[in-house]
Amino acid sequence: MTVDVAVVVAEPVPAFELGIASEIFGLRRVDPALPSYRYEVCAETPGPLRTSTGFLMTPTAGLDHLDHADLIIVTGAGPPVPPPSAGLVAALRRAGERGATIAALCTGAFTLAAAGLLDGRTATTHWAYADDLATRYPSVTVDADRIYAVDGKIATSAGASAAIDLCLHLIRRDHGADVANRVAREMVVPAHRSGGQAQFSRRPVTPADPGPTLAGLLDWAADHLDADLSVTALAARAAMSPRTFIRHFTAATGATPAAWVREQRVRRAEQLLERADATIAAVARRCGFGSLDTLQRHFRRARGVSPEAYRTAFRTR
Repeated sequence: MTVDVAVVVAEPVPAFELGIASEIFGLRRVDPALPSYRYEVCAETPGPLRTSTGFLMTPTAGLDHLDHADLIIVTGAGPPVPPPSAGLVAALRRAGERGATIAALCTGAFTLAAAGLLDGRTATTHWAYADDLATRYPSVTVDADRIYAVDGKIATSAGASAAIDLCLHLIRRDHGADVANRVAREMVVPAHRSGGQAQFSRRPVTPADPGPTLAGLLDWAADHLDADLSVTALAARAAMSPRTFIRHFTAATGATPAAWVREQRVRRAEQLLERADATIAAVARRCGFGSLDTLQRHFRRARGVSPEAYRTAFRTR
């Protein structure tokens, strides 16, 4: 259970990402029943640091605080990201060895990669810098489309506001979906965001087909996840050829039809696992995966845990 949170910053401190971490872990919630944390902003050198927007901020602790924090959040910097100091690398490695959760926001992934903490793991970062991360650190599997990636005790997020998604996930992991949802409501942000970074990396294009709109089709598909949602079936429902449908769908959503359907089914499975008393095999059928094996394979790939483990952690009592 996370009690002590340490955020690592270096000049120029990314003001937005630091603000997100501070809002989620550094402030007491309006609802006193929600969790609170010991919170420190840590830097290698004492004294005021310049932020990305020009104002100064003063860290509250040094890197020695990382030796006992439960959760360490590493903020990024505008590329090219400078290599971390030997002292920071050593502190992060010690934290990893003792089992602390270490999360990187945006280009903070470069710091974790330089420290060797992402070797053999899946990670993400802002889509504009994902290729650079993959080139500089070939031992890291970079998934440029994820909003955030969690691989064991190491987590990374995409750019800017994706830090919110990752921090809420960390709360959800510790306290369950209901608590994370209540924190999200206080912040007036969605508890979950659909899709990946592809929807933000280029301007969405609205399909010009005069038949049923994709918006209507997506609503229907989300309500009928146990139906045949193959490209052929969806294209027929949209009155398009499969090739045209795939082109319009990908341009409009940033995801292929198969990837979009799979993500919606995983999200529906999450809801059922959190709230319903159905067996996991029944959940697999109701969300459209058909078999237990298929649900387990796709759920573990998407969320990093089995459906059984997810239900145990996030079941709403």
